[in-house]
Amino acid sequence: MKFKLDHFNINVLDMNKSLDFYEKALGLKETRRKNAEDGSYVLSFLGDGTGLSSLVELTWLRDRKEKYDLGDEEFHLAFVVDDFDGAYNLHKEMNVIKYENKKMGVYFITDPDGYWIEIIPTRK
Repeated sequence: MKFKLDHFNINVLDMNKSLDFYEKALGLKETRRKNAEDGSYVLSFLGDGTGLSSLVELTWLRDRKEKYDLGDEEFHLAFVVDDFDGAYNLHKEMNVIKYENKKMGVYFITDPDGYWIEIIPTRK
């Protein structure tokens, strides 16, 4: 039996703001969308263009107005990037870098809802 990760869900308060962030910060684009018939939710699946799978599912709930409780912010997504310095400069310009761990050679950015995303250089 073999399992393959399909996607990770993130609940968001503003779908358009989140879509803009994930495209600009990580190059992820919407690959498909599901709108509830009654308008109660929208699911947006984002991919990296490889066609292998969706990576992130953004879920917007119409009745949710309050910020999501992210606990101690210990869970996070992680992305490997081939141009670490270019990514760092982009994220610095976007003012989304939340924490840097120079010893480990990684840093973390946050999305519009406060989710942490680790940026890792390609290691050879």
